[in-house]
Amino acid sequence: MGKSKTRNQKKDRLQANHEAEETYSAVPHTLVFHRGQVGKNVGQLIIDIRKVMEPYTAVSLKVRKKNVLKDFVAIAGPLGVTHFNIFSKTPTSINMRVARLPKGPMLHFQVTKYCLIKDVVSSLKKHRMHEEQFKYHPLLILNNFGQDGMHIKLMATMFQNMFPSINVHKISLNTIKRCVLLSYNSESEEIEFRHYSLKVVPVGVSRGVKKLMQERFPDMNKFEDISELLMKGANLSESEAEQDEEHNVTELPQVYSGRGNMASQQSAVRLTEIGPRMTLRLMKIQEGMGEGNVIYHSMISKTEEEIQEILKRKEAKIKEKEERRKKQEQNIAQKTEKKEEHRKKSLEGIKKKRAEAEEDSEVEDPGAQDGQGADAESDDEAEYYRQAVGEEPDEGMFPSGKKKRRSSEKSHGPAKKRKLSPGQSLKDRGSKSPGRQHRNQTGKKQQKEGWKKSRGGEKSFGKKMKPTGKAFGAKRAGEQDRFGGKKRNGDRPFKSKSQKGKMGFNKNAGGRKQGFKQRKGKG
Repeated sequence: MGKSKTRNQKKDRLQANHEAEETYSAVPHTLVFHRGQVGKNVGQLIIDIRKVMEPYTAVSLKVRKKNVLKDFVAIAGPLGVTHFNIFSKTPTSINMRVARLPKGPMLHFQVTKYCLIKDVVSSLKKHRMHEEQFKYHPLLILNNFGQDGMHIKLMATMFQNMFPSINVHKISLNTIKRCVLLSYNSESEEIEFRHYSLKVVPVGVSRGVKKLMQERFPDMNKFEDISELLMKGANLSESEAEQDEEHNVTELPQVYSGRGNMASQQSAVRLTEIGPRMTLRLMKIQEGMGEGNVIYHSMISKTEEEIQEILKRKEAKIKEKEERRKKQEQNIAQKTEKKEEHRKKSLEGIKKKRAEAEEDSEVEDPGAQDGQGADAESDDEAEYYRQAVGEEPDEGMFPSGKKKRRSSEKSHGPAKKRKLSPGQSLKDRGSKSPGRQHRNQTGKKQQKEGWKKSRGGEKSFGKKMKPTGKAFGAKRAGEQDRFGGKKRNGDRPFKSKSQKGKMGFNKNAGGRKQGFKQRKGKG
């Protein structure tokens, strides 16, 4: 039982929320804001008008200087807004525009007089205004709008559509707490705007009984019996003893909130003004959102010929605007085509440059050319050494180009290209690397000086050099061969002094050095 009861409650709650959403979206919504600089008092008037339009308005709407009318029109659709109240101020007057969304029309009013809520409340002895009154929309009352005239009917229709419509047979009287009165004066052509709070009190009851039905019980210390209070009604102020007449007495069809307000009994309806007040004058009616034709103007009247001429001028402006728009679209299309062609040409140029760079890298490989030249050069030097000396060269005397080739392969970066001189070929360029150039210079110097033969009796190859000292192992007169001969007194064997690998030479008795010796002077 408990689970089924909770399910039924959830269903009822969901259904109630759905119905509330439907009813809320069906009623009209109004945005009240200003355009331009309006000042402090007009700003407070805007806040008071928002108070009147509650609860179907944006109470805390923020407006920036950058906002234009199109911004408000754009958000009006998703929010369900149907009307705009736009206030503006000029050096001579205050204006109010009432617009119907989304296609108009727009009514332009001049606010000739106005009074704020705080001013109205401060002028009353007793006022009735509390937050519970603003939970429901006000009741609209139109007075003297049944006269002939297109502009009067249009005004009445606009004001009626700004407030939710009521169904007399279904409405609950407890939801009617406020009313808005709009009264049209045909002589001055002005509209009086008033805002009232409603109070319903029972009729046909003495002042003492009314006092007893109120929440505060009266002071009865001077009475001997309660009948004195009911009959005389003493200690009651004049303001509490208000006289109700026939114009505000009616029979209630429903029970109304308040003590003594029963159905089918006489009750008096009392109005208390809570503000604001405004005196409006219609200036003109315009089609659309302030951009269309002027339907009605209170100050200017035109003939049919003038109206037709104005229409022709507007049509010409519209055509001119359309032609400008088409021309701008064509210019934009041409610019986009030019940009696309330029982009394609740029991409083709980039592709050509890349292709040429790849062809150059395939034709010329500096690393392979250098390695082949180094191998050939080292082989020529070794062969020349064999013919000149007659012996095989030692290992490492003429390094081959394999090591250089390996080092070039290990390098991660791509090989740099070098520009050829006008008379230079790829083969000549490959043979002139920095390492080989140094080696070629040293090899040529050795070739010029010649190679000395290690065997005795043969002449050195190449240029003869003047002896600057004695050769290694040369014999002096009266001396025997140090290796294998008799030792002279004072001679010491040849040995190294240190263990670090340094070569040392012993001195003889006369203090002269043996081994390599070079004189500073000649002879």
